[in-house]
Amino acid sequence: MATLFLVATPIGNLEDITLRALRILREASLIAAEDTRHTRKMLTHFDISTPLTSYHEHSGPARTEAVVAALSTGDVALVSDAGTPLLSDPGQALVRATLAAGHDVVSIPGPSAAIAAMVASGLPTDQFTFLGFLPRKSSARRALLARFAQAQETLILYEAPHRLLACLDDLLAVIGDRQATLARELTKVHEEFLRGRLAVLRADYAHGEAPRGEFTIVIAGAEPAVEQETEDTLERRAAQRIHTLLASGVSVRETAVEVARLTGLPRRRVYRLTLEVSAGSPSQSAADSDSDE
Repeated sequence: MATLFLVATPIGNLEDITLRALRILREASLIAAEDTRHTRKMLTHFDISTPLTSYHEHSGPARTEAVVAALSTGDVALVSDAGTPLLSDPGQALVRATLAAGHDVVSIPGPSAAIAAMVASGLPTDQFTFLGFLPRKSSARRALLARFAQAQETLILYEAPHRLLACLDDLLAVIGDRQATLARELTKVHEEFLRGRLAVLRADYAHGEAPRGEFTIVIAGAEPAVEQETEDTLERRAAQRIHTLLASGVSVRETAVEVARLTGLPRRRVYRLTLEVSAGSPSQSAADSDSDE
C-alpha cells in the first residue's frame, strides 16, 4: 500500500521548508504539482530530481485517476504553488480518490499563510474561522460575510491585490469597522504587516500606491452580544441594591433615589420596592421614622 503525502512548501522564504518535506520529495516516485514550472525551480534549488506531473484546479477526473494509478508503483507527493495543499488549493478530489482506492494519506505540515498571518496579527488565536478566497462579485462576497458577521472568533481570508479595496468596502459595510491586520508578501524580502481599524487600513491603501502581492486579512470577531435585562431581572437587582443601602444606614428616600438612578426604573416603583424591603428591617424602619420627624 502506497501513500499520498500532502507536502507543505515555502510561501516565500525557501529556508522555511522542513527537513521531512525535503526527504519525502526526494523519496517519492512522483510529485504532483499545481504548477510544474514553479515547483521545478524549488526542486532545482534543493537538488531534487523526482519526476513531476501537473495537478491543478482544472485537472479533471482522468488526471486524478492517473495520479491514483501512480500509487501502485510508489508513494506520491502533492504540492501546491506555496503553503499547505488543499488550503484554498487543489487536491481534495485526489485525497478522496486516494482513500477510496485504499491508499494512505499523510500530511507533512509546514508553512501556511493563514496561520503565519494570524499568530502575528495581535488578534485572538484561540478560535478562528478560515474563509479562504472570497467570491469575486461584491454581492456574493457580502452574502458570505453576512453569514459570519456575528461570529465571535477571529476571521481569516485571502484576497488578490486588485480586489483589496472592494473587499475592504464590503467588510466595512457588512461587519463594521473592526480591528484587523493586513499581511502581504509573507516571509519574503518585502513582508509587511499593517494593523489597525478596517476604515483606517482602507484609507491608507486608497491614498497610497496600488497594493501588490497576495493579501492575508485577519479580522477581530464580533463583540459578544449584551443581553438586555428583563424587568424582573432589573427589579431583583434593584432589590439587592436596596437591601445593601438600607443595611448601611441610608434612608428610604435616598435609597429609592439612588437605585432609580442606577437601574432606570421609575422612581415611584423603586420607592414602593424600597418600602417593601424596608418593612422587613425593623431597625431601619425605626431609623427612617426618627429621621422623618
